[in-house]
Formats: sequence, C-alpha cells, structure tokens
Amino acid sequence: MSAGSRGKSATRVFKKSSSNGKITTYLGKRDYVDHSTHIDPIDGVVLLDPDYLKDRKVFARLVAIFRYGREELDVLGLSFRKELFLAQRQVYPPLPENERPLTRLQTSLSKKLGNKAYPFSFELTKNSPFSVCLQPAQNDEKKPCGVEYALHTYIGDDINEVPSKRRSVELAIRKVAYAPRRQGIQPSGEDSKEFLFSKAPLRLEATLDKEVYHHGETISVNVHVSNQSSKSVKKVIVTAFQLADIQLFETGSFKCEVDKYEASTELEGMPIKPSQVLTKVFKVTPLLENNRDKRGLALDGKLKHEDTNLASSTFFRNDVMKKEDLGITVKYKVEVRLVGDIFASDLTVEMPFILSHPPPPAPEPAMTSESNNEQGEVLDPNLIKFDTSGAAPNYADDDLLFEDFHRMCVKGTEGKDTET
Repeated sequence: MSAGSRGKSATRVFKKSSSNGKITTYLGKRDYVDHSTHIDPIDGVVLLDPDYLKDRKVFARLVAIFRYGREELDVLGLSFRKELFLAQRQVYPPLPENERPLTRLQTSLSKKLGNKAYPFSFELTKNSPFSVCLQPAQNDEKKPCGVEYALHTYIGDDINEVPSKRRSVELAIRKVAYAPRRQGIQPSGEDSKEFLFSKAPLRLEATLDKEVYHHGETISVNVHVSNQSSKSVKKVIVTAFQLADIQLFETGSFKCEVDKYEASTELEGMPIKPSQVLTKVFKVTPLLENNRDKRGLALDGKLKHEDTNLASSTFFRNDVMKKEDLGITVKYKVEVRLVGDIFASDLTVEMPFILSHPPPPAPEPAMTSESNNEQGEVLDPNLIKFDTSGAAPNYADDDLLFEDFHRMCVKGTEGKDTET
C-alpha cells in the first residue's frame, strides 16, 4: 500500500481458488442488495493459466437452488431441490456477445492481476428469491433446507457439463434487502366481544409504536382494554409470530412464535374485572438467540463461519407473476389476545410489522480528529455484517485487500464450518 493511501482503509476483495490452484475467482462482496429499483450486479474476475487450459474453456454459472430435502436423500434419481434461477456464460475465451464495460472493481483487479484475469458479470432478475434457510435440528450438520445462491467458475469443454471439483470454484453469495428508510402507517387493531346478559361489550385496542423494526429492536405494544361486560379478563397475552410460506408445488404455511409476553398477575393489572379499564405497554423482542431450538424457523441465508438472524420480511414486487419463483416468503405479526375464565373464544387483534436489516447510513461530511475521538463505539444488534454499503466503493490500484472467501467470519461469533 502506497503512502498516499495509508490514511484510508483498504477495500476487501474476496478470492477463492480451485483445489489444483489453476483457477481463482475474485468478488468484491458476498451480499447483493435488492434496492427495489435495481439489484446490485454480480461482477468479478477469474484468474487462470491459459497454458494449462490448452483447448478447454472457462465458464461461469450462477444458480439459485431451493433445497426442500436433506442432501443425503438425493438418491435413486430423486433430487429434493429445484433450480429457481439459472444464468451461465463463457468467460474464456471471451465472446463478443458477452463483452460489457468493465466496472471499477474489474478495472482495478485487471491492473493488479495482469492480462490473465478475465471479467464476468451477472444480473439477478427482479423476481429472483431472497436468501432464506430453515433452521435445522440442533444435531443436523448438513446443508439446511431453503433458498441458496452459488456462483461456479469451472474449466471444461461444454458449458452444460457437470463441473469437476478439482477444476472448479464454488462461492456462496446472498441476495438480501434493507428495511425501508421511511416508516409506513402505524399498525393498529381493535375488536370487541359481546356476551349474553351484558349491556356493553368487552373492547380491545392495540397499537405498535412503528411499522418497521430492525433485527434486535424491541417492539412496544400499546394495549387498551375497556371491560364494560359482565365477564373478567384473566390474562393478556402478547405474541410475535413469524409466518413463512413455502412457495413450491403446493404452498405450505408455517406459523412460529418468536417471542411472547403473558400478563397474569395483580402487579400487571390482572384480572380486569367488569367496569375496569387497563392501559399498558407490553414489550416483545424477536431474537434468534431465544429460538434456537425451533426446527423449521426461517432464517436469513447463512454463509460459512457466520451466524445469522431471523429471516427478514419479504418485500413483494407488483411485477412478480409466479409465486413459486419467490421460494420462501416471510411475514411477521403481533397478536394481542384476551383470555377469560368462561370465554367461548378469546378476543384477539393482529398487527403486521416489517423486520429487516437497517439501511446503510447516508454519507456524512468529514469529521475532524477531535470529533472522531469523542464518538463512542455503538453496539450493533445485527449478527449479520453485510459486505456492501450504501455508496459504491472507490477501488484504487493500491488499496485492495485480498482475503480468502471461506475464512471470513462475523465479529463476536464462531459459526460451524457449513456453507449454503
């Protein structure tokens, strides 16, 4: 690194080589963001040895796979996986129809690696699914079910051939989304229940403090109960649920409780007797840490050595025609339920909310060294640390930091050696 670039941090570039060392793939990031208006392009370069190739070619293949059965069950010609998206192209020798203007990353890598580096790029379609996996059993170390993306670069004679593990590179990447910057309409709900021989009903009103939450945030639920009936309310139960829809062949829906608060003591205002009113704020916090024993819970797609979060809410597009292209869709809701001793059915209201990753901060003006020293370290509740940022990195010739693709890990976590 030159003296002129010492004052600024180097840009990480991820690389991975084949087992025989004859082909190496370089990527600028592993997380590609759907910004609703566009999706980050997947761009990189392949470093190869033309003398080793002889008459063979080099191809790149991007595939999104929905795995709905364990890997060891793929026997007797049965495969418990479905390809949801597929793109492939020839990297070497380069074809005229594949030529595109080089990105800043590709230009910088080409200068750094020399004339044996060949660029490639892919663009995800608007209806491509997000990276989501289903939490396996605690003793299951195989690849989990869910949607996974894989980028293959390989040496071969035909683009459709099965890549040899010795002459190929496989990299796991993710398609992710940030939470919207603007809050929507504040979720709320109300309902009432009438009883025989009661002059007035039992009324329940509930409101969330906002619509969009980031992973690790606490949800404040404002509950107002007006009991003008002749019955008593024994409990108030506030529950956050995850709703996962499996869009494959026949839609399967899964409802999983991710946090719950139950008020049943006198200190919490229970019971609510006739002619009494209760106004109270209850708090729930959806966290994976409290739900690691629940098999089938939807999680954000995992990368090797990384921990993850509960799956982010799926953002739907109006132009998506086929639901099966979405793979797994995830929604969240808060349910407030009143339980009585002799209720025929509980009184319930539901409020949907969005759970996702915080968007990158907007660029701020440069700060002086004194103001930088005054800033304390802020703890990040997200377990996932995205490799992308709001602004495009400025790739310079001398500020690239190469790191092995499979050795990256999340700060403060020690994941298992599994990759989707």
